[in-house]
Amino acid sequence: MPRAGEKMAAAAVSLVLLENGNLRDTHSLFFRSLADRGFELTFRTADDAGLSLIKYGEFLYDNLIIFSPSIEDFGGNINVETITAFIDGGGSVLVAASSDIGDPLRELGSECGIEFDEERTAVIDHHNYDISDPGQHTLIVADAENLLKAPTIVGKKALNPILFRGVGMVADPDNPLVLDILTGSSTSYSFFPDKPITQYPHAVGKNTLLIAGLQARNNARVVFSGSLDFFSDAFFNSAVQKATPGSKRYSQTGNYELAVALSRWVFKEEGVLRVGAVSHHRVGELAPPNAYTVTDLVEYSIVIEKLSDGKWIPFDGDDIQLEFVRIDPFVRTFLKRNGGKYSVQFKLPDVYGVFQFKVDYNRLGYTHLYSSTQVSMVGINYARKKRVFFITAKLCCI
Repeated sequence: MPRAGEKMAAAAVSLVLLENGNLRDTHSLFFRSLADRGFELTFRTADDAGLSLIKYGEFLYDNLIIFSPSIEDFGGNINVETITAFIDGGGSVLVAASSDIGDPLRELGSECGIEFDEERTAVIDHHNYDISDPGQHTLIVADAENLLKAPTIVGKKALNPILFRGVGMVADPDNPLVLDILTGSSTSYSFFPDKPITQYPHAVGKNTLLIAGLQARNNARVVFSGSLDFFSDAFFNSAVQKATPGSKRYSQTGNYELAVALSRWVFKEEGVLRVGAVSHHRVGELAPPNAYTVTDLVEYSIVIEKLSDGKWIPFDGDDIQLEFVRIDPFVRTFLKRNGGKYSVQFKLPDVYGVFQFKVDYNRLGYTHLYSSTQVSMVGINYARKKRVFFITAKLCCI
């Protein structure tokens, strides 16, 4: 694996499943942004009979993009089960739906803790719709304030309002891995735009998800957008203005910037961490002992790197903790950055046994970082007896 400052290997290979061939033209800016970053894109229609994600037990692609909302059956060997296996194998998936959503995408969302509303429904907001809306108030203007507060996922720049037209989602409340990336406003809801409301809507207010994400426990990432139009050239280049009197007009939406930021995160160009060298020893020494003695003063250090523009560079964090654990933590302390690594000195507890130096770093937008190093601790009397034994044995040999 490349070390700090080195470039990553060849670009990721991505399979793009399209509703029809015209999407390559109507969504060209998004695909071009991927190609310009070195992605190798393979375009196929979603019902192509020759489709395959796995061959001879190996995944053929690193990423999967599904821009085919209304598909009822994927072609070839691809189905919801194989896509789920792809995610379980660490693959990244970007899904764009619409009000014409078919059963496969609905089932895939359910597998990931996302529940789409029914076919032909749409997100409606009678207070936050664009001035060009034809009358059903489904051309939603979402404020940047409704974005998840995670710059690693949504980008660090302030965005113009987002233009959205599509189906609403809700998150499974029992799934802590789901991320509410972009929500509707307090006045939004999801229902059939051409029918009177006769029952409680599927999603209401800020519970209405426009874009959702998932980072699985194996660090695989998935992003669901309820709108395929969100990624279109038309929405990227469109002016945007709320229909309410006195609203500010923006010459361009924030869709392009958000789409690029989301693609960088879901395809692991951003928010990826890894563990480098780990060391521990008594203060004043350089090498780890065979066993520590209780109450020893020790120093622990770990190198943590993040991926940035294809290179591994030192990670800059101020909230990384070290735990010294037997069954429960005996010591928990913050690590301080020292050059390209994090280190700390502390006194071992007055308890002998088998312990672990453990760093378990889990922060929003970043891959889960875990490092565990096992060590033994002996009592003072045991350590003294060992020293007496070695001295006696040495004298006997003279």
